[in-house]
Amino acid sequence: MELKTVSIEKPADMNFILGQAHFIKTVEDLYEAIVQTVPQMRFGIGFCESSGPALVRFAGNDPHLIEVARKNAMALSCGHSFIIFMEGGFPVNILNTIKYVPEVCQIFCATANPVEVIIAESGQGRGIMGVIDGAKTQGIETDADILARKDLLRKIGYKF
Repeated sequence: MELKTVSIEKPADMNFILGQAHFIKTVEDLYEAIVQTVPQMRFGIGFCESSGPALVRFAGNDPHLIEVARKNAMALSCGHSFIIFMEGGFPVNILNTIKYVPEVCQIFCATANPVEVIIAESGQGRGIMGVIDGAKTQGIETDADILARKDLLRKIGYKF
């Protein structure tokens, strides 16, 4: 078995969700879950099929985001993994809905940070071992950092 990392390629401020599911119908169910939860969100989904033709299946409502999802799913090439890129919303808007899609087994991350995905590859295929989400912790927040955090939440509409 060989361990390697695959960097997620995306614009710096773009959010995404990376997870694992278990059925070819996943891409359709994820699509329906997103449009029923946040209809105005633009998104693209890439899903790595794990048997049969083992293709990257895809869906979405924005051609650019679909292409970003397809490209990253192919770079991962890990059976039954999915990746959702979004604009006009945040992972927190859809994360619980995604978790409750019957095929979804787990979520590895939901972030806009730079991410490296830790991949194990064997003679059978590839699987996601985990992720490196963002930078190493640099310290403990100060009172000024607390104010900055709360100001950011207000600025993006999550706090009054």
